[in-house]
Amino acid sequence: MSRVCSVCGKGQTSGNNVSHSNRKTRRTFQANVQKVSYVKDGKVVNDYVCARCLKSNKIERV
Repeated sequence: MSRVCSVCGKGQTSGNNVSHSNRKTRRTFQANVQKVSYVKDGKVVNDYVCARCLKSNKIERV
């Protein structure tokens, strides 16, 4: 599954796991995307949208 928001383009970012002894290893942060039905250009589409776009009503859900 491609975890990218179809509205704002938010996707995976990277950072570090930091242990108690302060060792760092690389990790990824996934975007909180949900599969929703919404209206886009007058058509109903099923796509992945991030929670932030859903909460701020950037799309019109069906």
